[in-house]
Amino acid sequence: VFREAMSASSDVVQAIALAVRALVFEVYPETVEVVWPKQGSVGWGVGPKKFTEQFAYFMPFKKHVTLGFYHGGELPNPDGLLPSSGGTQAGGKLSMRSLKLAKPEAVDRSDLRELVAAAVRHQMALVGDGR
Repeated sequence: VFREAMSASSDVVQAIALAVRALVFEVYPETVEVVWPKQGSVGWGVGPKKFTEQFAYFMPFKKHVTLGFYHGGELPNPDGLLPSSGGTQAGGKLSMRSLKLAKPEAVDRSDLRELVAAAVRHQMALVGDGR
């Protein structure tokens, strides 16, 4: 289903998409993936619920992808990967932050891996999962 959702994207965007997906599953193999084919977006979490169990979201664009974090404003960001301000969802309780990735090699960074790991740990703490 993931590949189908990315099928209309360019080869470069598809390569970035697959690299980001692989990173998420390497960091947290138990990731629950929810694909919204009509929106062309993906959510990853400790469970399937979008705003309460998911830690990250993904959206492909023409020349880049966006990797977002539902609680990005609450995550450690020592390397400044995430902007200092961002959006909120309809209820306004999340401190969402996202970053653009325009090349597959941009995914292979230790600071990005640590950001994903921090998002997973944060989400597990929120849902009361002590793993």
